[in-house]
Amino acid sequence: MTLGQLKAQGTPREIGRALGMAGRAAVLTHLRGNPFWREVVDPVHAGRRARMAETVRNCFPAIWAEIEGLAEGLDLSFAEVFAWQCRGDILAALPPFAEAEGCTSVLRPGTPAVMAHNEDGYPNLRGQCFLADLAPEGAPQFVSFCYPGSIPGHTFAMTGAGLGMTVNNIRLQGVEPTVPRMVLGRAILACRSAAEALAVLEGANSGGFHIGLGEAASGRLWSVEYGGGAMSAQEVTAPFAHANHALHHPGGLASQYITRSSADRQARAEALLAGDPLAVLADAAGPGLPIRRSDPRDPDEENTLATVVMRLDGGGIDWRVYDDPAQPPTHAGWIGG
Repeated sequence: MTLGQLKAQGTPREIGRALGMAGRAAVLTHLRGNPFWREVVDPVHAGRRARMAETVRNCFPAIWAEIEGLAEGLDLSFAEVFAWQCRGDILAALPPFAEAEGCTSVLRPGTPAVMAHNEDGYPNLRGQCFLADLAPEGAPQFVSFCYPGSIPGHTFAMTGAGLGMTVNNIRLQGVEPTVPRMVLGRAILACRSAAEALAVLEGANSGGFHIGLGEAASGRLWSVEYGGGAMSAQEVTAPFAHANHALHHPGGLASQYITRSSADRQARAEALLAGDPLAVLADAAGPGLPIRRSDPRDPDEENTLATVVMRLDGGGIDWRVYDDPAQPPTHAGWIGG
């Protein structure tokens, strides 16, 4: 089922309102009553939510305004919608919620550098997500895969500043977050360079994320793992794969939860790295759980909702989004200088 599209511009609040209106029906139908939503809004997490809200309000006012607009567009309370943006930081250490969420990324340096990514999410959101082409006031334009009810910055995106981003969940344990990892991802989309993006993540105390970061102007790629007050950024100089668990985060290697799917996808992707990145992400023939996920009985409750391939050169990013890697792309474009 082809991804929908949204095009919007304006102030952060106006952008958020457009995102909320685009996702309102799906949130009410598929998300608001599910166990994940009920858990993150539970009063038991009120202290964590308040701590993160204070940081976002004080340090990221534009993103705070975007979430206010998102709540307006969804016709839900700000508190409830803000809690949903904190789900990864709250749920990562709570079985069975820690089992959910997962994606696979492949980074290949060269001329051009290539970034490829499977966006895996709740199977019942197939056909409910959309590709947003957004032009926020005072910040670079960007194109991002968006889930209904969520701000951008935690999936894949390409920006007018020539930055490419892919995002994978990392299930760090023992973190008491002071800022939502999704907010940090959203902040990267406003950055003008890779150096500025890395500075945003330095020392941030959030739940765990892996970001594949690419910079068209330099052609460089990085594997960035952050969360729990630490960040590790390694330049990618050989083909590289990432599938939802920390590979070099200083704290994550000793304190993380790795699902069976995450382990299987990592091993299979590494075995296939000599091949074309799109073919790697389309693979379903490995000995364990597959890279491309289409089984509604997936143990992590995830299916592949979209696949992206970005090619970076000095001028910008050529991007293509696939519903099925065996078929032509459903969306394609160019962004950057």
